[in-house]
Amino acid sequence: MSYPEYLAYPEARYHGSKGEVNAAFRPADSPPDVSSPGGATHYLATSELTGGEFGLYKGELGARSAGAKTHFHKAMSESFYILSGELELYNGEKWVTGRAGDFLYVPVGGLHAFKNVTDEPMSMLMLFSPGAPREEYFEQVAEMTRRGGDELKQFRIRHDSYFLEDFELGEE
Repeated sequence: MSYPEYLAYPEARYHGSKGEVNAAFRPADSPPDVSSPGGATHYLATSELTGGEFGLYKGELGARSAGAKTHFHKAMSESFYILSGELELYNGEKWVTGRAGDFLYVPVGGLHAFKNVTDEPMSMLMLFSPGAPREEYFEQVAEMTRRGGDELKQFRIRHDSYFLEDFELGEE
């Protein structure tokens, strides 16, 4: 069977013959890297750790947590995998309820948003590909949101997050 070229394995990047001891382990009981009244974020695999291949984070949202309004990314895709609870996910067309085991893939440029509208906390995995230094975003987004205005807009753009509320209709 022949596959399209884009489905082929990438070129080898490791050229040794015996492999290396270089795996990274993070115990399940590790404390969150960022905490706020609305939730927490665990850095499972940062872009630095993966050499920019991807970033994987566990997000926890408290009951009635706002999440993120409608936005898109120009340089990376984002995926959501619901671990527990429920999360309202905007797929660019409509809101859908994600439950444990549900998955949403958002390609580069895809509109998306999420929020917890329930009275229960929830948890999810968020995968960014290729990897980007999202840690600064997670660590500073609450403070930048409090500041608002152009400072918030520039912070979001620096982190490849283009929120519709930041742009007037027709502005690119």
